[in-house]
Amino acid sequence: MLGENDIAAVPNSIFTCFRITDNGSYPPFFDYLWHNNYHGHWLRKYIEVGARAHGALSVDTKYLWSMPLALPDFDEQQKIADCLSSIDELIDAESSKLKALEKHKKGLMQKLFPVEGKALPEWRFPEFKGCGEWKHEEIGKLGDIATGKTPSTSDAALWDGDIQFVTPTDITENKYQYHTQRTVVGTPKIKILPKHTIMFTCIASIGKMALSVYHCVTNQQINSIIPKPCYDNEFIYYSLLQKSFSIKTKIPKSTLPIINKTDFLKIKIPVVSDKNEQQKIANCLSEIDTMITEQSNKVKQLKKHKKGLMQGLFPSLEEADV
Repeated sequence: MLGENDIAAVPNSIFTCFRITDNGSYPPFFDYLWHNNYHGHWLRKYIEVGARAHGALSVDTKYLWSMPLALPDFDEQQKIADCLSSIDELIDAESSKLKALEKHKKGLMQKLFPVEGKALPEWRFPEFKGCGEWKHEEIGKLGDIATGKTPSTSDAALWDGDIQFVTPTDITENKYQYHTQRTVVGTPKIKILPKHTIMFTCIASIGKMALSVYHCVTNQQINSIIPKPCYDNEFIYYSLLQKSFSIKTKIPKSTLPIINKTDFLKIKIPVVSDKNEQQKIANCLSEIDTMITEQSNKVKQLKKHKKGLMQGLFPSLEEADV
């Protein structure tokens, strides 16, 4: 629904535009009705294959105009729309808080890790000031680096075991990798990664990252870092995370973007030798991540609540008996 402007340019012919003119109808109510896909349930049975659009699907406008509507009176329309509008305002407010937290985390990471060419970060915790410079270390020198491998899909005996099998699809925006779509059976032929391994996708969807929570196996699109004991795993995770954007921008444009293992080993990330300082930085960023997760869940719950409200407030075509 056109909301902020009094007029707008007419879009191209794939759109159908109309305006509610009946004084007994409240336009925002219809906006929410469409968002609940009331019209979709009616129009789907009239879908045709367009002859002039290379087989694209289309619906004749006459079926939209003939769509029956079950409408309450004006006051109830307004009440329903106002109720949903208040939920939308709350969702927008909480979403803004989420974006602010994500921006705060990004800013913190830029301050807590030194930029390329610098030996010190812009910000340092007071107890570590004067404790020595950082260095930019190659990933290959941080610990063991493992490239995953997919067990034979034709051998059923290798699958549905008790070890998680991680693919880029399994890696979400969460820091920790809790769930995978598939599991495998442990054999001497596959590399089983220990808990808290850092996983980084190096083919196609480059730069997706996660920390393993359980022993796991990855496919060949993921390179994993098993840090030496002198490094805190979460610190290495965050150091590589703040570097991931610049890593992605340097990948040559191609049909299938890729970082081969040799190049991955040579990527440099900032590290500090004092493990206490590593853990202090990791704990600080982990607290922000916890807040982001809680706020993200809050937004998801509000959206779920709104969806349930819409399902309860609007009748289906069958329920309306039209």
